[in-house]
Parts: sequence; C-alpha cells; structure tokens
Amino acid sequence: MPLHLGPFVRWRSGLVLTWICLFSSGFTFTGGEHAATVTHPLPAAFSDLLPHFLVEPDDVYIVKNKPVTLTCRSTPATQIYFKCNGEWVHQDQHLIDRDVDPATGLPVMQVKIDISRQQVEKIFGLEDYWCQCVAWSTTGTQKSQKAYVRIAYLRKNFEEEPLGKEVALDQEVLLRCHPPEGVPPAEVEWQRNEELIDPKTDPNFFITVDHNLIIKQARLADTGNYTCVAKNIVARRKSSSATVIVYVNGGWSTWATWSACSAVCGRGWQKRSRSCTNPTPLNGGTSCEGQSVQKSACTATCPVDGGWSEWSKWSPCGADCTMWRSRECTQPSPSTGGKECQGLDLQSLNCTSEQCPQTASGAEDVALYVGIVAVALCLTLLLIVLVLVYRRKKEGLDADVADSSILTTGFQPMGIKPTKPENSHLLTIQPDLTTTTTSYQGTLRSRREVTGKFSVSNGPLLEPLPNGSHTLHNGKLPSDPNDFMNRLSSQTYFKTLPRDNVNTSYGTFNFLGGRLTLPNTGISLLIPPEAIPRGKIYEIYLTIQKKEDMRLPLAGCQTLLSPVVSCGPPGVMLTRPVILSMDHCSDACLENWAIRLKKQSYEGTWEDVLQLGEEVVSEPYYCQLEAETCRVFTEQLGRFALVGESLSMAAAKRLKLLLFAPAYCSTLEYNIRVYCMDDTQDLLKEVMQMERQLGGRLIDEPHILLFKDSYHNLRLSIHDMPQAHWRSKLLAGYQEIPFYHIWSGSQRTLHCTFTLERQSLSTCDLTCTLCVWQVEGEGQSFTLDFNISKDIRPLDSDFLLMDNCTPALAGPSAFQIPYLIRQKICSSLDTPCPNGADWRLLAQRLKLDRHMSFFASKASPTSVILDLWETQHFHNGNLNQLAAVMAEIGKQEAMIFLVSDGEC
Repeated sequence: MPLHLGPFVRWRSGLVLTWICLFSSGFTFTGGEHAATVTHPLPAAFSDLLPHFLVEPDDVYIVKNKPVTLTCRSTPATQIYFKCNGEWVHQDQHLIDRDVDPATGLPVMQVKIDISRQQVEKIFGLEDYWCQCVAWSTTGTQKSQKAYVRIAYLRKNFEEEPLGKEVALDQEVLLRCHPPEGVPPAEVEWQRNEELIDPKTDPNFFITVDHNLIIKQARLADTGNYTCVAKNIVARRKSSSATVIVYVNGGWSTWATWSACSAVCGRGWQKRSRSCTNPTPLNGGTSCEGQSVQKSACTATCPVDGGWSEWSKWSPCGADCTMWRSRECTQPSPSTGGKECQGLDLQSLNCTSEQCPQTASGAEDVALYVGIVAVALCLTLLLIVLVLVYRRKKEGLDADVADSSILTTGFQPMGIKPTKPENSHLLTIQPDLTTTTTSYQGTLRSRREVTGKFSVSNGPLLEPLPNGSHTLHNGKLPSDPNDFMNRLSSQTYFKTLPRDNVNTSYGTFNFLGGRLTLPNTGISLLIPPEAIPRGKIYEIYLTIQKKEDMRLPLAGCQTLLSPVVSCGPPGVMLTRPVILSMDHCSDACLENWAIRLKKQSYEGTWEDVLQLGEEVVSEPYYCQLEAETCRVFTEQLGRFALVGESLSMAAAKRLKLLLFAPAYCSTLEYNIRVYCMDDTQDLLKEVMQMERQLGGRLIDEPHILLFKDSYHNLRLSIHDMPQAHWRSKLLAGYQEIPFYHIWSGSQRTLHCTFTLERQSLSTCDLTCTLCVWQVEGEGQSFTLDFNISKDIRPLDSDFLLMDNCTPALAGPSAFQIPYLIRQKICSSLDTPCPNGADWRLLAQRLKLDRHMSFFASKASPTSVILDLWETQHFHNGNLNQLAAVMAEIGKQEAMIFLVSDGEC
C-alpha cells in the first residue's frame, strides 16, 4: 500500500519541529500537545507533481479595528500552513477547506487566517508585518508571495493647500495641493463649487502627477471656489476652498463719429465718445484709462437768409387791363439752412383807362352785370331776416331776468381795511412769498407743542430747562487717542481709516449736539441740538482720506472736486440731519457742471446719492453749494466726496499755484518748486507740512488759476533771468503737466521743479518771471525779485494756517446761539403767519430762499435755517446782525441776543 508523507507540527518554547514519517493508510499518530491527521495519499499518476497556488495572499490594510483575512489555495496539496514574520501560525488559527478539482481529480486545499490590529501593532515601527503560505505535496513544498498587512490611516491636515488667486482672462492658473499623509496613499480629485472636475470632459483642466490643478486658459466660467479632495479606504478630507477670480480689464471701443457742432452759427464745440466695453471690465478688472469723451472746437457756417432783389419794371398793359412786375430771392440767395424770402415774387396792377386797350362790350358784359345785381339783392334780404330774429330773442330774455340782482347779492365786494401791525415799521419790505408757498407740503409745526405765539410782553423771557441734569462734554475723550483710533480701525468698515491723529477729530456727544473740526482743512461736522436722541451718547469721529488711498471710479469728463471725508460711525441713529462742510474746487457755475454727491456703501462701492439742482427733499441728503464750500445735510454718517462732470469746455476747476524754494542754499544749484493742486485747504495744509520737512519756504503769495476742461495741458516756463549770473538747467523751453493728471485729481500735489544754477556762490540776487498757463487758456505769472540768502519777506508758511480752533466742542460751547434762545426763536417762527413774518422771511433775509422746499419738509424749518447759519458763521458770526434780521422780520425775540451768557 502506498505511503503518505505528511508534516507533524509541534509548538514548544518557540521552536517548531517538523517530523516527517511514513505511515500506512489510515494510521493515526498522537503525541505531545497536538495531533496531525495524515491525509489520503495522492493518486499515483499525480504523485510526482509539485503544488502550485491557485490563490495567493494579497496585500491588505486594516481599517480601524476590523481584522483582515488572508487566503491561500493550492493544488495538489496535502497541507498548507501560514508563516507570518518568520514564525509559523498556530494550527488552530487556520481555517481549512478541502475539495477535489472535478476536471483533473486533483485535491484542492484552501486555508484562511485572520490578522488583527493588535498583532500588527506589536511590531509596528520595526518592520512591515507580512505573511506567506507554504504548501506541501508528496513531491515537495512551494512558498507563496509575501502579503503585507498594514494599518490604514489618513491624517487630517493637508501638507499644502490651494491658495486663492485673481487672474486675467486667458491666463494660466496653477493651484497646488499636497494631500495629507496616509496609508494607502490618498487619491486626489478637484472640485469647483462642490462639483467634480473631470479633465476628460473638460480638457481645459489638467491634474499633474503631484496632484496640482492647472487651468490652461482662464475663462470667466472658471471663476469659483476650488477644493482639493483627498481620500483612501479610511477617510475623505477636503482642503479649504481657494477662490479663483477671473477678471477682465476694460478696453476702449472705437471712437464714435463726431457730433454736430454745438453752435448754429460761429464758433462752438463738437464731441465724440467711446465706451469701455471692448471688453467691459468684470470681476474687479481695471477700468479704461483715458477720456471717454473728446471735445474739439468747431466753426459752423452761419445760415444766410434770402433777400429780395429790386422789382423789375412794369410790363406793358395787357389786353385784360393788367400789367405785371417781378423780383427774385437772390440778394442774397438762401444758403446753409437760411430762410426763404417772405412775400410775393410777382405783382399785378390794373391799368388806367388810358393805358388799357379799348374793346367793344358785348352780350357777355351785360350778363355779368345782371348777375352782380342779383347777388346783391339776395344778401340784403338775408341781412334783414337776421336782424328781426335777433331783436325778438332779446325781448324774451329781458323779461326772464328782470330781477336777476338776487343772483349776485351774495357776491357783492366788501371793503375791509387791514389792521396795521404794532411793529410794521420793522417790515419795510413785504416779500413775495407766493412762489415759495406753492412748494410747501405738509403742516408747519414747532418742535415743541406751543398753543400760541411766543409773547415777550407777558411771562418770563426764558423758560427753565427740562427736568433732569445733563452733563456736557468738551469733546475730548478721556481715553487715549491712539486707543480710540485702533479700536475704530480694527472694525471691518474702518480698516481704511488713517491712523494719524493729525487728520482726525473725535468727541463724545449727547442730545445737546456739538461740532467736530479738522483745523486748517475747511472740514467740519455740525451736530445740531436734538440730532442725537435723548438718552443716547455717541462717540463720533471726523477724518479725511488721502485720495491715493481711496480711488473713486471716475469716467469720462468726471473729476474729483473735494476731499474724501469720513464721519461716523455709520449706522448711528439721528433724528435730524447733521451738516458736513468741506471745500470744493469747482468754479460753482452749475450750468457748466453736473455735480454729484457720492457715498461709499458698506460693500465698498461708490454710489450717487444726490445731484445738485435735482435734490429731492424726501431723501436723507441735501447739499448747498457755495463759492468755495459745500454744505451737506445728511441723516446718515459715512464716507462722502463731491464729483463733477463737465457739460461744456467752459467748466473749470480752481487750481492753487504755490512757489517754494530752499530756506538756505549753500550750493550753486537753486531749486524752485511749483505746486499745481486743487484749491482746497486740506491740500494746502499737506503741501505746507511737506515743505516744512523739506526745509522749503514760500517765496511768493499763492495764485489761483482756472483750469478748463479743454483737454489742453498745463505749461510752466521761466523767463527774464540775468544771463550773466544765472542760467536754467532746463533743456526745453517749458515743462508740461498732462491734462489728465490734473483733471482726474488722482495725484494730490503735482509739482514741477526748475533747477537754476548761479555762476558763483556770491551771486544771491535773483530776478525772474515764472509763468504757468493752460494751452489756449488762462495763465498766471509770478514776478520774483529777492535775495536768496537774506530774504526777510514775511511769507512764512504759517501765515496761511491760522485756524487754531478746538477740534471738538460739545454742548452749548459749540454754538453761538444759546440753546434756550434757539428754542424760543424756533417756536416763534415755525408757526406760519398770514403776513409772512415767519421762517420763510428769515430764509429770504439770510439769502437762503433757494432751499425753501427743503426747509419746509422738516418738522422745524427754523431750526434747520439756524443750523446752516451756525455752520456758515462759526468763526466770524455776528449775533447782532442776526438780531437785526429778526428785528426786520418784526419779532421782538431780537432783543434776547443782548442777554449775556451769564444771564442765560
């Protein structure tokens, strides 16, 4: 009987002993701790075959705490055992399954084992955990491939995350991504706006072998949030989103054709335009630089109206006893749209009997005369009939209305003599208020419920303060100023606020109001009484923004006319409009300008909130434009600027020209700096401070130049220098500042430098003429004659900066009119008077009648008028002049201005 060779495995003290014995069929050997059963021997035909593996163990990963199973399948095999990391796996841990291949009749053996996380962790860090199976047959053994068992994981943090970018259209974009460490290594995919990116369907995307995403040519549709996603069998991780913005820079379209000349006759102007639509700027792309409108002078041929020539001579008398003469429209002939001649070009006249040829009258003449007589008779009869009918109707009507006086007795006029007012001598001129009362809407009422007029003759002059005490602040914060600015700029909306305290004022205010002022800038904020609700205390600031830090979107013929001013904080509740005052540099001719007030929104965009001349009284903004100052009434604090758009080439900005030179010069070269800037006090202050740091001094008084929207540049030149002692190092005959640099207002302090060279250090006397002019426009000249080393003229820059007012005032100290007196005036003038002696006459006397509709829209028109007066006359206000106006109106309240502050 054939013998079977089988293994016997014995485990003791970590040693593996294999006994191979020959046994007869069915013989069982038992010994030691375990027993092995000897299988049936292989058929003789297959006894010489080595085992080969049908299934070998593969690499596996342990996910969390779930064990993994390794499988090994071999034929022909009598025994299969697993060896892991060089040690045999215990027989009890094998799960054995035996079968016979029906095709070959060979025995098939399958063995499985489970590997737990704890088994792998025992050798973690030393080497990889591996297992392989060994199969026996009667001929010999075979080893399978090694299967590695690893613990799977995926860390949370990406080693490199994608970063957001702003790219131009058609530009290549590279987004980097290094996924977290993991076993098995993580697979990477990309998402745009949470949708999977498939480079196969969209070839514009490409994912590199190191997991980076490349957008070959950025399209507008590629704008979005991109996310790198890493995943393996354990987890799925997403990076932070990277925002990619594909922007489009604006491009000009082609110029349109020139418009018709604006003048019908003589010199005018024509314009052509282009738009920033080729392409239109998108997603923050830059707007087109340059002008959207071009203007050019033109001369229109004047129309020539036609004129008659002299009449021709009369023609001979014809057979019809008529003679003719004519004239022609040729002196001059109408041209270029001129009018044709008016009148007849042919005239006829009956001939006298002597000139008319004699002809025999016949039957035709007789018939004519008979017809004329018949028509005359018919007309006579018709006239008689009409007269009879008219007389009959008149007699009937007189009978019916014989007593018609009863119908008119209710409408008899009554003579009423108006009573003369007691103070009629003060109302020397009665204004015509018919034009202003028609625009008034709503009911006029005082701020306080007053049943009658304010009377001075009876009762106390001044009413007591309301119950309760109120603390007035002087506008200076108890906290540190730097701490206040840091707290403001830490908020999102205030990050663009300047940190310097020089251009910022702030204070704490309650219902009594107050005033903030930026000294030497012409900028102030008046907070009227009752503008802040009672019981509220606000910390309010006022600051000026530098134009280079705050670029406004200007297009076409638009230009910045004022500084950019911020007051806040935005969002505070106001019950009455505050008044923001700031300088402007327009020539104040509204027929040449379209001036708009712009306000920056919370999103950072600039919006038009008001156009001068088209104000709507129901809106929270109103503006009064004076010669050099703009007064903005606003019920919402924020960031404001005045922008003008020229409507014709006559529109002009006021430029201030300043000349500076070194206060001390020890070299042969001597520099004269000419500043050309907008005529606003804030820019003057900035130049003065800058020159003080440079060691410069003003060498002549400032000049004003009107710079027109004519697209012509500004030229500067120097002349009349003594050639024997001085020479100019300027190569050209003049220097030039481009028109757009001045008109755009983007550069605050444009200047040119003239470098002069003297022949020796002993030359100190300088005489010259410096000219500044706009090509084909207005110009100014400076005549200089001084000693550069001993100049003692009182032109120090400090004389231009004399405003030493307190930056913040709160309560009554901020106003010229005492609070209680103000209440008396308002209660007296707010109530309409039949003779017009109310707030309307006050506005007319103060030359504010253009704003009647705006005043009438307020609950207390008088208080708004007094607010405006306080703003205009804070530095030079004269209460006696205001008292005189009140006396002219006929209100005895004018006497209260004579009450001293101590008595109040």
